[in-house]
Amino acid sequence: MVYWNFLNQAFYRLIRIAYSQNRRFQSLKLYIVLPFIEMIIISILLCVLLPLNGITYSQNDHFCNIAYMNIPSVLWALPIVYVCPFCCLLFIYIHITRFIHHQGNIPTLIIKRRQSRDLLIIQRILIIVGLLLILSIPLLILIIMSLIRGEEHALLTRISYFPVSISQMGLSVALLFYIP
Repeated sequence: MVYWNFLNQAFYRLIRIAYSQNRRFQSLKLYIVLPFIEMIIISILLCVLLPLNGITYSQNDHFCNIAYMNIPSVLWALPIVYVCPFCCLLFIYIHITRFIHHQGNIPTLIIKRRQSRDLLIIQRILIIVGLLLILSIPLLILIIMSLIRGEEHALLTRISYFPVSISQMGLSVALLFYIP
């Protein structure tokens, strides 16, 4: 859900910068309803893991998690959790930067300052998202190693959540300082 939250921020910036004249997109109802619609859609998409036996109960850790040795479930969950939000983020931020660069000479200094601030914020958000993706690389490496060996390492779940916990701690601090 972290990447989907960044996608919500990117969508808000896209509307605020590129479509500021369209009043339908400026509605408060849209921004209140949008996260709930996302959660419903993501839940429905991830429900496909149930018939694939893609969710297992870890008796050592006492919680449910994706079955890392089940290749169809990993191939289904990976695009939903990582790939789709990251690609949408890239598309939105590329669209915003193209829009700002195509505006040409801006007559007012206020608009120019706002656009430079928006570009700085976009740059910082992309740095944070990049760091989050880098921290998820150990999990992917461990999953690939387990699939090659044919057996899941006993500490795979615990090791896989270590980068997640570090990224959550770093993310909370980074959001305080990077995004006004």
